[in-house]
Amino acid sequence: MDHDVYDGYDLDEASGCATRPAMPGPVRVHNGMAATRLEGVAWQKSRHSNSQGSCVEFARLPGGEVAVRNSRFPDGPALVYTRAEIEAMLLGVKDGEFDHLIVG
Repeated sequence: MDHDVYDGYDLDEASGCATRPAMPGPVRVHNGMAATRLEGVAWQKSRHSNSQGSCVEFARLPGGEVAVRNSRFPDGPALVYTRAEIEAMLLGVKDGEFDHLIVG
């Protein structure tokens, strides 16, 4: 499955910003921006997520960063992390470092 979907986005090499030709200028990707401004990205959630929409969703951005949003609030903010930050988090999850957060 290809998760690198950026329909309508181009990467402005000079600024490093994702741009949309239909928009009057570059879309500056930043932490806390409205997730809805990240049009054309492919949001992905775990197959273990429940059907009530209580999910954490991830999307790879054109500049290589990874955006994270709460599926219960898709119009809310997107947290934007570097690939290195996401890699460190995933390694910690795989190692069980966060298991204590879900213990009843």
